[in-house]
Amino acid sequence: MTLVRVLGVLEPGGAQLSALMLSAALRRHGVVTTVLAGDATPAGLALAARHGFGAEAFRVTESPDAGSLQWTPDSVFADWLGSRFGSADLVHAHMMGAWWAAAQVLPPQVPLVASEHNAMSWPGGDHTAQARQAARRVDLMFTHGPAVHAWAAGLGLGGRLREGRSSVEGLSARPWPRLAWPRVTFTGRFRADKAPDLLVEALALLDAPPAAYLVGDGPMRPMLTQLIRARRLRAVVRLPGWSYRSARYVAGSSVHVVPSREESWSQSAVVGLGLGVPVIGTAVDGLAHTLGDGRGVLVPPEDPPALAAALARVLAGRRPDPGPGRAYAQQFTPGAAAEVYLDAYRYLLASRARSRRPETAAAPPAATAPQHELAARHSNAHRA
Repeated sequence: MTLVRVLGVLEPGGAQLSALMLSAALRRHGVVTTVLAGDATPAGLALAARHGFGAEAFRVTESPDAGSLQWTPDSVFADWLGSRFGSADLVHAHMMGAWWAAAQVLPPQVPLVASEHNAMSWPGGDHTAQARQAARRVDLMFTHGPAVHAWAAGLGLGGRLREGRSSVEGLSARPWPRLAWPRVTFTGRFRADKAPDLLVEALALLDAPPAAYLVGDGPMRPMLTQLIRARRLRAVVRLPGWSYRSARYVAGSSVHVVPSREESWSQSAVVGLGLGVPVIGTAVDGLAHTLGDGRGVLVPPEDPPALAAALARVLAGRRPDPGPGRAYAQQFTPGAAAEVYLDAYRYLLASRARSRRPETAAAPPAATAPQHELAARHSNAHRA
C-alpha cells in the first residue's frame, strides 16, 4: 500500500509526533508512506527525518502564524499537493487546511482520510463553511477529543466519523541519571494552551517546592524565564529544552503535571500514566477523560492554588493507584494504533475495489458490513 500523509503544520508537537510514529509503525505492515507538509519548521523537518521520513514542505518558517495551513484553506497549497499525489493508493490528511486542500485535487478513485487533533480555535478566522464543503469528499474522519468531535459531527459526515487513536512512545523509559529527587515534571510546547506558566505559579505557592523539570521549548520560553526569576524559583525550576526522549525525565518522577488551558488529548499525560507516575491535569476537554475514573488527579483550569494543593497532596504520598493508568496507556502504543488505521485503510481500499466491479457494486450488505465491524472495533478507541 502506498500512502501520502499530509500535515497542515509540521513542527515538534503531539499531533505531528503521533502521525510520524504511526507512519513508522505502518512501515512494518508494508505501507510505504510519503510525508508532505503545508507549513513546516526546521525542527519539524528534523523530527520527520528522525523517524525516517524526508518530508517535503510547501513552505518553511521558523514559527507558523495564525494563518497557518493547520487552519486555513489555500488553493495554491491545494495545487501544490495535487502534483505530488502521484500513484498513491490513499491519502491521510491531518488538520483542516490539509484535508481541505486534498479534497480539492485528489482523484475520486483515491480514498481520503482526514484527522483533526485539536479543538477548532480558528486563530485566523472561522472556516467551518469551507470545511463542510470539503467534508463531502472525505471518506473517513478521525477526531481526537470531545470538542472537535462535536464540531465535526456538524459537517454532515454521518457514519464516516470515527474516534482517533494517537501513538505514544517511552512507556518503558528509564530515568536519566542524576536527576533530582523528589521532582515534578512537565513535557510539551511552551505555548499558552499548554500553560507551563500555571505550573510555575503553583510551584511558587508551595512552602518547599521540589525540583521541577519543564522539558520543551516554544514561544513562551522568554516569558517563563522571567516568571521563574520573578517568583524566585531559579534554584527550583530547570528548563532543559526540547528532548526527543522526554519520557526519561518523567520516568521515576514524583508527579507529572499537565496544566493545559486547552487539551483534546495529551500524549504527555498518557506517557506519565504508562510509566506509573502520578499525573495531575486540568479538567478540560479530552484530558478530563484521560485522567478520569481515578487514573489521575483532576484540578480546575486556570487555578494555580488548586494545582498547588494537588501537588502538595501527591508529594505527601496521596497517589492514585498506578495500575489503571498503566493499562489505559497500552492501547496507545504505535503498534496498537497502526492496527486501527490499517483496518480503516484496508476497508476503504476494498470498498473502492468493489465499486469498480459492476457485479458487486449493487450489493449493500457486502459494502456496509465491514464498516459496522470497523465501528465496533473502534468503539473503545479513545480520542487522541
